[in-house]
Amino acid sequence: MSIRPYRDIYRRKSRQIHVGQVPVGGDAPITVQSMTNTPTTDVAATLEQIRGLEDAGADIVRVSCPDEDSTAALKDIVRGSKVPIVADIHFHYKRAIEAAEAGAACLRINPGNIGSADRVREVIKAAKDHGCSMRIGVNAGSLERDLLEQYGEPCPDAMLESAQRHIRILEDNDFFEFKISCKASDVFLAVAAYQLLADACDYPLHLGITEAGGLTSGTVKSAIGMGSMLWAGIGDTIRVSLSAEPVEEIKIGFEILKSLGLRHRGVNVISCPSCARQNFEVIPTVTRLEERLAHISTPMSLSVIGCVVNGPGEARETDLGLTGGPSGHQVYLNGEKHHVMRDGDLVDNLVELVERKAAELEAEKQAMELQAAE
Repeated sequence: MSIRPYRDIYRRKSRQIHVGQVPVGGDAPITVQSMTNTPTTDVAATLEQIRGLEDAGADIVRVSCPDEDSTAALKDIVRGSKVPIVADIHFHYKRAIEAAEAGAACLRINPGNIGSADRVREVIKAAKDHGCSMRIGVNAGSLERDLLEQYGEPCPDAMLESAQRHIRILEDNDFFEFKISCKASDVFLAVAAYQLLADACDYPLHLGITEAGGLTSGTVKSAIGMGSMLWAGIGDTIRVSLSAEPVEEIKIGFEILKSLGLRHRGVNVISCPSCARQNFEVIPTVTRLEERLAHISTPMSLSVIGCVVNGPGEARETDLGLTGGPSGHQVYLNGEKHHVMRDGDLVDNLVELVERKAAELEAEKQAMELQAAE
């Protein structure tokens, strides 16, 4: 029996679309997105939140457009954003048309909720005219009434049928620039529905465990649900839905992708949980390091281990490493012993080393890109 390499993830082959200039699907990197929670009519506050999401690494940001005042404000929001903006539309077809005219890169709709066939055609025409893609958003909490009557409750088959209905509407109108989500707050339901959908079509999939909960519980549910799908090769863009500040969704999204080797951004801190063997205060040290290194976007690894049981082994595999010792703490660079530190300057010293290493890696990357361009 042949066994695939244990680290390999074979991504499902999907067609590729674009959200603005960002490719989604195909061989493009899995994108990470979030959604603003400020009043869309407050352009300054919404742009401030978007800039925070941009700094955290967001590839795409969604903005709700529940009324005409919101779509009127969207034009200034799009103009002030560095990342493509998805307009979240529910029910009213005119909001979708206005959002497309305002410069939205993508419309999040359910074609079946827009109304008559003529209204759907108007929305699709606006999307085509203004270069918008779309996202069909199926949700277990808002399935069509007839499907609930047919199946008795939200279930994977009902969610798949809902998605296929919306797909047919767009395909019948010669529109194929769309991605699909099939979300549920129940991990088992969401994963099963996405598995069916992944087998039924080749459109890019937007992953999410909807209404997952607060920062801790929502992170766990999202990591289990989306992590299992991503490990199976399903998913082209993700949103971690948390009752927390939107920037936390971006951070957790990247951590999920980093843990699977699917995206690499920022410092991957490998640290021990601490025990009686620790030779420095591991927990507060790691907390301070994560805060101080949040601005680093260069992919690199840092191990912080309190004693020599696992410290040297972890340090050999990371860009930088710290191993606690009774008479001093050993610092490693590129797996090799470099110098010994004392307690007082641990964090400052490591931050300086990480920043220096990040600058070196960025310089090497730029040199390689310049050489390739020549």
